[in-house]
Amino acid sequence: MNRVVITGMGTINPLGSSISEFWDNIVAGKCGIDEITHFNTDTFEVKCAGEVKEFNPEKYIHKRELKRLDKYSQFALYAAHEAYNDAKLGDYEIDRERIGVFVSSGIGGIDTIQDQTKKMFDKGVDRVSPYFVPMMISNMAAGNVAIALEAKGPCLNVVTACASATNAIGEAFRKIQYGEIDIAIAGGTEASINELGISGFMAMKALSRATDPKRASIPFDKDREGFVMGEGAGILILESLENAQKRGATIYAELVGYGITCDAHHITSPAPEGEGAMRSMKNALKDAHLNTSEVSYINAHGTSTYYNDLNESLAIKALFGDDDITPPVSSTKSMIGHLLGASGSVEAIACVKAIQDDILPPTIGYKTPDPECDLDYVPNESRKTEVNVVLSNSLGFGGHNATIVLKKFTK
Repeated sequence: MNRVVITGMGTINPLGSSISEFWDNIVAGKCGIDEITHFNTDTFEVKCAGEVKEFNPEKYIHKRELKRLDKYSQFALYAAHEAYNDAKLGDYEIDRERIGVFVSSGIGGIDTIQDQTKKMFDKGVDRVSPYFVPMMISNMAAGNVAIALEAKGPCLNVVTACASATNAIGEAFRKIQYGEIDIAIAGGTEASINELGISGFMAMKALSRATDPKRASIPFDKDREGFVMGEGAGILILESLENAQKRGATIYAELVGYGITCDAHHITSPAPEGEGAMRSMKNALKDAHLNTSEVSYINAHGTSTYYNDLNESLAIKALFGDDDITPPVSSTKSMIGHLLGASGSVEAIACVKAIQDDILPPTIGYKTPDPECDLDYVPNESRKTEVNVVLSNSLGFGGHNATIVLKKFTK
């Protein structure tokens, strides 16, 4: 099977509109969460979110096209162009039928759904936009990226709630491994910070009601009370090693393993003791032909909800039970919130940068240790250390578990 490497990355998220800005802010432990500005929250108990700031979609999208694109598609197009340019794919002659697009969204165009539903009830059914359906369906980010970048291979939107982006990356990995394509544009996108998105998760009691942005998303902290909604996109360029070397591409890291399981337990609650998550990590390491002792760091799903953080911690302890030392674990959601279907891709980018720079991202806002969550969560400050092998977890409603394994590239 083909070896698969990462040759390009792009993102737009609450901590930046470029890879360098995002990573610099992660290393500095900056909080990208603040009071919600997208809508008036006077009647909402939830006040904080991780909003994208200073987004300039016209860098890559013509102004006349913007009104035909939901924001989640705009985010995807921006990040995809950034990744494509980072990989310098435009400098080479490429077989367009050998490029695949795997861009996921857990929710899709919820801004469009909210706006057009209101218009229908306020002004009548004949006022609904003819662009309503192609703007709101969750596969359209992938479709728009494929059109913009002329990618004529497989084009998929894997919808597995908060595991969507990690599954997209994993499925792209498989297609390259098996030689079906040479290059994949892979990741996720989400834009769900509006009245409908917030009220839905708020009704489930899933969101933090903290008013202090720095104490809203506090994974593994005893005082955690729910997750903070984030938004944005992350895209990675995956490529067969042979293709990357043939065109002299810069290689950032190697993708070596992919694990996927289902809890088959409950629509929202994780399986007891994180049994499904543990199997996902175990499968990913087996796929990578690596032992637990070789893992340098785990980027946790780490949502800041009671049951996720507890059960993911138990899953990690169960996986590493025979080892003397469990690797450091942290959650970048403490800084950018939970990007739902896009979270795994932005976190994968953080993992690649951790490998490149030998720096572990911190879990910020961590003040009160929880006796039930007793791992090394890299509290509050990034840590300089050798990083060779990284696990990245994504766990979604419906019991979906996905794990990828990234490794420092060696010839």
